[in-house]
Amino acid sequence: MMKNKIDSNVIKVGIMFNEPVFFHDGKNMFLGANKRAKPYHVAALKRWNIPYLLTSGNPLSEDQILALDNEVEDLEEVEEFEDAEALEELEEI
Repeated sequence: MMKNKIDSNVIKVGIMFNEPVFFHDGKNMFLGANKRAKPYHVAALKRWNIPYLLTSGNPLSEDQILALDNEVEDLEEVEEFEDAEALEELEEI
């Protein structure tokens, strides 16, 4: 059940929430959990005159966002390394 009503003016580029954010109808998703709001998100709210959004979550702090960014970077490095190992094995065959 969504408990937090968010004024659409609060949504700025880069904001992230720990749970999905839905349009005021409560059915259509506006922003996924742990995904940054992009300029087109903010523009859509203004263009469509959306008064508020709904979520069960809360906005993430800058520290939480940085921690998530670091996790993503670490995962990308591991995937890159694993891809390189797979290529080396193919070359040996």
